[in-house]
Amino acid sequence: MLRRAAELAIARPKTVVAVWVVVLMVGLGLGGSVFGKLGGLGAHVPGSESQVTADRLDKLDPGSDTIDGLVTSTTPGKVIAPNAALQGRVAAAVADLRRIPGVAQATDSVENPATTGDGQVVAIPVTFVSGISSHDENVAAKAAEARLRAIASPDFQVRVGGGPLISDALNNTAQSDASKAELISLPIVLLLLVVVFGGLLAASLPLVLAVCGVASTLLVLYGFSFTTDLSVYSVQITTMLGLGLGVDYALLMVTRFKQERVGTPDIADCVRQTVSAAGRTVFFSGLTVAVSLVGLVVYPAPFLRSMGLAATVVVAVDMLAAVTLLPALLAKFGHRIKPASPKRSEGRWFGQFAAGVARRPLPVLVVIAAGLVTVAAPVLSLTLSPGDARELPASSEARQVYDLSVAHFPGQSAANPLYVLVEGGATKPAYLTHLRSLPGVVDSAQKTYPDGSAVLQLTPAGTVNGKVATGLVQTIRGEHQGAYVTGDSAHLVDFRQMLVDRLPYATGVVLVSVFVLLFLFTGSVLIPLKAVLTNLLSIGASLGAMVWVFQQGHFAGLFGAGLKGGLGALDVTVPPLLIAVAFGLSMDYEIFILGRIREARLAGEPAREAVVTGVRHTGRVVTCAAALLVIVFACFMTGGAAPILEFGFGLTFAVLVDATLVRMLLVPAVLALLGERAWWAPRALRGVHERFGVAEAPEPVAEELLERV
Repeated sequence: MLRRAAELAIARPKTVVAVWVVVLMVGLGLGGSVFGKLGGLGAHVPGSESQVTADRLDKLDPGSDTIDGLVTSTTPGKVIAPNAALQGRVAAAVADLRRIPGVAQATDSVENPATTGDGQVVAIPVTFVSGISSHDENVAAKAAEARLRAIASPDFQVRVGGGPLISDALNNTAQSDASKAELISLPIVLLLLVVVFGGLLAASLPLVLAVCGVASTLLVLYGFSFTTDLSVYSVQITTMLGLGLGVDYALLMVTRFKQERVGTPDIADCVRQTVSAAGRTVFFSGLTVAVSLVGLVVYPAPFLRSMGLAATVVVAVDMLAAVTLLPALLAKFGHRIKPASPKRSEGRWFGQFAAGVARRPLPVLVVIAAGLVTVAAPVLSLTLSPGDARELPASSEARQVYDLSVAHFPGQSAANPLYVLVEGGATKPAYLTHLRSLPGVVDSAQKTYPDGSAVLQLTPAGTVNGKVATGLVQTIRGEHQGAYVTGDSAHLVDFRQMLVDRLPYATGVVLVSVFVLLFLFTGSVLIPLKAVLTNLLSIGASLGAMVWVFQQGHFAGLFGAGLKGGLGALDVTVPPLLIAVAFGLSMDYEIFILGRIREARLAGEPAREAVVTGVRHTGRVVTCAAALLVIVFACFMTGGAAPILEFGFGLTFAVLVDATLVRMLLVPAVLALLGERAWWAPRALRGVHERFGVAEAPEPVAEELLERV
């Protein structure tokens, strides 16, 4: 397959490039429509008690959304209520709001003194009609927002947020942050690639692949939007992955092409040898990364499942572009790319460094492993939370409305209500009284329906992910009195349980698949085991660092004023995504290095010398690839959405740790310590590898193995 791809690229480069140009244009044109289809944050689990109960309540009494207009003085801290002039403006606005089609209720400070809080803020909640269509609610919300803003004057300012406006703010933030990150990262990556390759043409090829990856990402997500809900952060995460892997794969291929040009004058032969060697590494790397992401499909949550499928397709597209589009471009323009200098291609410094590690493998192993375990320690205090307005940047109006509400209305709980559906509740007054009197309930309301069901709205003390709120969910469910709980805290409890229940299956799928692929690639059973263990160390360290910064608040203010002091929890969708993507990227670099080590062994080098040779040839590529990935991920951290900051920081940390401590120190130390034993496999499995295994190898062995791909 790879040989045919190479021959097609050499024989018909214009045709191959034209096909990818069409993909690029369709992806950028049609795929851009995905931003209008982004929705929830994905903390709901189909079939769970919270989701089933929520669906039943929607049928009994369709919910209604509320937006809030907050009026404050243009002079910070000034008391504005009571104020006759403001009261008149608010009363007139409320009267107009009530006449807007689709508005069910609007309240002013005269009718409800509680809306003035401590006097520094006047709140005007606007509730829409239950069961209204999304289009009609959107029209009503825009009209209500415009009327609320009309209250503003030189003395008073108005902020509008809450309800559907939070989703709109998250969507707009996701779109602007993704565009901003791409505009910042691409020029910087191009500049560094020019430095790495010493020429503009060679440097531009990885960016061509990266842009194709981004376009394909948008197109894939647009397709998935017709079958499942997509999170507002899905574009950023998959774009980040497509951009990073596109650069990674192209960097490996172009570097190998430049090395092949040193001793091979014919461009077509250089392309063939590049695809035969580095192309196979990219092929297996792409398979391994895709398999790592497929583990997300095991989770029933639509967000995780759709992200796993979309990211897997994106990786496959990047891999396909690397072995088809890039060879075509090299066949067409490769004669203008300078060969690598012999001194640089030797990677002398990396070889000397690896030799030093190989001489003292045990101390290196102990020190690095102990350090990574220490950094991973904060994972033990990991807490998860569903998304809310706090995930927006401090400059966002929706975030400011949330902060003002919490600060100036002390009676308002930071936890969202729990909704308890009690079948036959009308005949169970004693049990309903018991539920209202449970410890931690600070407010309650009751509604009875014609079918005899009763719904209690219980407001717990503390936060939505706090022990009080989640404890109430578990207490009510544990009583087994025909009561069913939903609400944000209940969704969170079910999401956490889903992660625990499905983690063994997701882990099993990934580990077994990765083990098989690495065995086929290396012929060893110990190297796949080593790869899994070292990857878990780097992933644990990145999760620990993420908890330490964003949950516990150490230096979190550096990433935005709204994060100062930490959020007290990580977004519920970030850890499973980070584990899957970071594991895949770690395997990416693992295969880069193992490919060259395996090639050296097939050339007859002893085990330890092969390790040094492999690091010498790939150290510079892995380091440059990691540096470029760090730039891409860091640029995505220039936005303000907390989940993307968490995800970007975690991946940046994981790549830095993996490309330095793990690949340059831990992996050579373990392989040097094991020696020839690292390549051991039982006799029966050796036969399997001889028949089905493939690995990057020098000619003529590569030619024979290539036919099996």
